[in-house]
Amino acid sequence: MPVSHHAVEAHTPAPPNGRQGAKVEIRELYKAFDSKGGRFVALDRVNLSIAAGEFLCIVGPSGCGKSTLIRILAGLETPDSGTAAIDSGGWPVENAMVFQEASLFPWMSVFDNVAFGLRNRGVPASDCAQRVGEALQLVGLSKFHKHYPHQLSGGMKQRAAIARAFVTNPALLLMDEPFAALDAQNRAILQDELVRIWETSRKTVVYVTHSLEEALMLGDRTIIMTAQPGRIKEEIHIPFARPRNIMEISATPEFAQMKMRLWRTLEEEVVRARKEMEQS
Repeated sequence: MPVSHHAVEAHTPAPPNGRQGAKVEIRELYKAFDSKGGRFVALDRVNLSIAAGEFLCIVGPSGCGKSTLIRILAGLETPDSGTAAIDSGGWPVENAMVFQEASLFPWMSVFDNVAFGLRNRGVPASDCAQRVGEALQLVGLSKFHKHYPHQLSGGMKQRAAIARAFVTNPALLLMDEPFAALDAQNRAILQDELVRIWETSRKTVVYVTHSLEEALMLGDRTIIMTAQPGRIKEEIHIPFARPRNIMEISATPEFAQMKMRLWRTLEEEVVRARKEMEQS
């Protein structure tokens, strides 16, 4: 059953940029794949509500269906049964996805990579130039707009990918471990910048990560998934206030306590996933 995109009258004031984040309702979502070992169930009866403007993080062992879930929301996969309804608050539904790899076109400049989605939508050249300029300024790449991907560091490539996602003004931003391949310093910088950008835009974000620290630093709420088949085991609301300085909160006793709580919930699933892998 395909993802359902509903456009209804907005009931809450729009943010300064004119588009509020989308609300998402996932009901009884099921997805399986055929593999050499038989039928592989990635998601099993997943139910989840995501509020407009929420920053939701998803953690779980490898193979638990985290990436499958956001690929369904992006329209890149189709569920076998169940529904995933996206309510854009009266605006045409737009979503954007940021992957672990920046996935920039190597033959295009930074400017042209960021402008790609706008041009495909037929946005006039003058509007496109203004929006791309604003997006590049937001991620600190204004001086590099003529550079090509091979001239950029890994962190700069991911900044360009984030700019490309935000420039289309999406109601729903889907992020699949976007900083996992970066070194610790660049990862910390981009985490901080993402929080800053999100607090300005208040887009709805669904963020997949293997890092408990990242889930605590970035999210309003964290969903912990079970080992295969992927189900929601627990949801934990993150208590740290916004606006949020992620380096400061990561040094607090409360952060350490929350991390331990997350790990105790997740550990059983990680061990189970490892045993199942060894037995297969």
